[in-house]
Amino acid sequence: MSQTLAEIAAALGARLEGDGALRIAGASEPAMAGPEDLALAMDPKYASGLSKGRARAAVLWEGADWGALGLEGAIFVPRPRYAMAGITRALDPGPEIAPGIHPLAVIDPTAEIGEGAAIGPFVTVGRGVRIGARARIAPRVSIEAETVIGADALILPGVWIGPRVTIGDRFICHPNAVIGSDGFSFVTPEKSGAEEIRETLGHRAEIRAQSWTRIHSIGTVEIGDDVEIGATATIDRGTIRATSIGSGTKLDNQVHLGHNVVVGRDCLICGQSGIAGSARVGDRVVLGGQVGVSDNIFVGDDVIAGAGTKIMSNAPKGRVLLGYPAIKMDTQIANWKHIRRLGRMSEQLAELRKTVAESGQSGIAIEDERGSDDDAS
Repeated sequence: MSQTLAEIAAALGARLEGDGALRIAGASEPAMAGPEDLALAMDPKYASGLSKGRARAAVLWEGADWGALGLEGAIFVPRPRYAMAGITRALDPGPEIAPGIHPLAVIDPTAEIGEGAAIGPFVTVGRGVRIGARARIAPRVSIEAETVIGADALILPGVWIGPRVTIGDRFICHPNAVIGSDGFSFVTPEKSGAEEIRETLGHRAEIRAQSWTRIHSIGTVEIGDDVEIGATATIDRGTIRATSIGSGTKLDNQVHLGHNVVVGRDCLICGQSGIAGSARVGDRVVLGGQVGVSDNIFVGDDVIAGAGTKIMSNAPKGRVLLGYPAIKMDTQIANWKHIRRLGRMSEQLAELRKTVAESGQSGIAIEDERGSDDDAS
């Protein structure tokens, strides 16, 4: 599968110079590019790599002299990283899923399959399921009863989608994700130790035996348009109401959304992040890798949390957070600068103590290095 340089430029809406008829079969870093590769040299710092490779065409920064770089053609883009989206889309052949319904798929007779859909082997589609036009479903996917999936979906191998889930158009789901599993919800006949600690923040009146009773999840999951779910991500269904994900939101691999979680539109949630039950996340929120959001709190619109942040209380809209517990990123960075200086400060304090002691000055109280109990608190 190849395209001409002119076709790729047209797909990007980018300026083309040189031979637009060059055939392009792939994309490559400049130093590793072959004659049918499009070299991605979008910054002057990558120019030296072009002489090491064999590319005839490249994507270049504005103002670059493509002829002097030994190229036969070039595409110029104003925002290189955004252009990557169009370039990779144009060159990605996608998974091989044969048209039509494979004879080894098991489709309930009451299910409705849209025009042009492709369903691979060992797919099971349950009672009353509706799948939109041009959906592509890879092998070993299970779609339970009464689920609705919109048009142009791409669902990759091993995905399990539970009953009564509703999913919008242009949905992408990567391998082995689970959508609509039961929530992790248990209760004790009496107030549990965990509930008591939550109220007292550390004090337990009595430690006693307790046993857990399961609360069943009879809600569902609702997902908007243009949502992407990463590999092995897990989305729990709601207890009564739905767990929901707004249109345009993207979840990375191994993300977990607990029961009743509400995530807004156009959010970006990176790998191994977890959002606990009944938390609400606003629109355009970005959570870095391994971010944790405590249950029953609200994260406002446009919040950005750096990797490893633990958000344990409500976060105002637009706040930039870092650390455990989460505080403003600039404050966290300043705090760590101070922490890094503690060793040197301790040495300086020891030297000062020694100097004062040796000077024999009277009337100066020198506190024990270990500090008092009040200091430790």
